[in-house]
Amino acid sequence: MTADANMPAGMTVAIIPARGGSKGVPRKNLSRVGGVPLVVRAVRAAAAANGVDLVIVSTDDDEIAATSAAAGARVIRRPAEIAGDTASSESAILHALDELERSGDLIDVVVFVQATSPFIPSNGIDEAIDEVRAGRADSVFSAHETYGFLWRRQADGAAAAINHDASHRPRRQDREPHYLESGAFYVFRADGFRQAEHRFFGRIGIVEVPELTAIEIDDAQQLAVASALASVVDAPEPITAKAIVTDFDGVHTDDTVLIDSAGGEQVRVSREDGMGVARLRRAGIPILILSTEVNPVVRARAEKLRVPVLHGIEDKESALAAWACDNDIALADIAYLGNDINDLGAMRTVGWPIAVANAHPEVLAAARVVLSRAGGQGAVRELIERVLSADRPR
Repeated sequence: MTADANMPAGMTVAIIPARGGSKGVPRKNLSRVGGVPLVVRAVRAAAAANGVDLVIVSTDDDEIAATSAAAGARVIRRPAEIAGDTASSESAILHALDELERSGDLIDVVVFVQATSPFIPSNGIDEAIDEVRAGRADSVFSAHETYGFLWRRQADGAAAAINHDASHRPRRQDREPHYLESGAFYVFRADGFRQAEHRFFGRIGIVEVPELTAIEIDDAQQLAVASALASVVDAPEPITAKAIVTDFDGVHTDDTVLIDSAGGEQVRVSREDGMGVARLRRAGIPILILSTEVNPVVRARAEKLRVPVLHGIEDKESALAAWACDNDIALADIAYLGNDINDLGAMRTVGWPIAVANAHPEVLAAARVVLSRAGGQGAVRELIERVLSADRPR
């Protein structure tokens, strides 16, 4: 297959294979990095590429299907015979192409996106699409430059050099770079893929991506690394939530308590938060305090703020879901602000899991957004201002 600069003007479709099963990380495609499921991150990255006309998720799993559809993808249900551990990604792509063409869609270019890569650069996808559509390549893959000395272990256990002469160690600037696949995306002509039944064929091109974005998740350790990198790699985004739910201790307060001689408790709160809540009420955006504590100070503060409160709640996840249902608010449209591990269940269910700056490490890792302010020091006000300044979908 050779490149053809005169391709017909069919669609460019991004296809994301996302099985329900995974051995290294159970339910991996739904694991969260930066508070967002991996499959949703992949859908958003593909949809943000200007050259992509349609985003497809191929899955055998009901929860992945629902999550992907909510993120804006079209779902194609994958048969069980091509959804097992030994099934190839190519088989899922061929099946998706067959389904699309049966429905009358004309596909010229395929963008194969892997949800296991959490930091997919949309501009890199566009660059690869341009290479294929301009006829400069038949298939293109993402990779980062490396000058690493590679070795292999031989049958007898001895090491052997692969990409260099072990007796000669030239300086980096005197060596030719190699390119390591990031695994994030592959772009190719649909007709050439059908003939080759493989992602690499014809003239193959490379799109370079930053090494920091090139992590691919196959095990729990890589998932932990990706979660730690999310706040560094992800660009700040507007918080388009339609409602805010907060914990109390460690969020409205600095998580310290003053106890008098009679056993009465006093907490420190921020006046800034009170002004922010008043602005949120005037904007008509619902807010709820959801607290495990059974303490008069929680209700007193809620009454002062004129905010509804549910306290003495052990199962925050269920209480949050019930409140959302009663108020006809989708969980995906809720921002939940927490600070400790008893907030993790609620954070996992909402579209906007938010952490205060001094939150527990597990909460920081689960958060989609980490605020700059600590609990009791204006964190609630900071979240409110970011919600009020965002353009929310109607």
